[in-house]
Amino acid sequence: MTSRTVHLAVYDTLADWETGHATAWLARAGFTVRTVGIDAGKPVTTIAGIRILPDLALDELRPEDSALLILPGAEKYDEGDELAPFTAAARAFLDAGVPVAAICGATAGLAREGLLDDRAHTGAASFYLAATGYAGGERYVEADAVTDGDLVTAGPTEPVAFAREIFALLGAYEGKRDAWYRLFHDSDPAAFAELNE
Repeated sequence: MTSRTVHLAVYDTLADWETGHATAWLARAGFTVRTVGIDAGKPVTTIAGIRILPDLALDELRPEDSALLILPGAEKYDEGDELAPFTAAARAFLDAGVPVAAICGATAGLAREGLLDDRAHTGAASFYLAATGYAGGERYVEADAVTDGDLVTAGPTEPVAFAREIFALLGAYEGKRDAWYRLFHDSDPAAFAELNE
């Protein structure tokens, strides 16, 4: 991996809580996090009403310039095909051997794109993904987060497990991931000391 830039997709109705652990801690590990929207000049509004002005437009995004594309969940994934260009970008990333991480509604977008048909994955619930009509139902795993090759998936209640899988994929926090997870997922006070040794 040569790039230390992680790209975070941003769009209206983005679920704010789903990627915060991953992006904040990747930045602390020396990665640069850049936001990607359909249009770099047009702000998007998250579920919480926070406005984000994307750093670059989706048509400027190239897999070779990235270490990872993160697709947060959003209500828009269930409201039509407005976000389909982001799942098409995910296909381009995976085809180029660059990792993709998708959580919650974004997993439904990947399912519609056919990207979960042949990969182990998880999401909000098996029936939620089945409603997309995808062919990957037998590859669904009941787990907090799943990594299959260059793809990480998780459900909406698992932002900490999602982040842990991303860190593993990118080689971040080697030797400290278990402590990090125990601190933020399990509230284990002993893990704080381990993380900060």
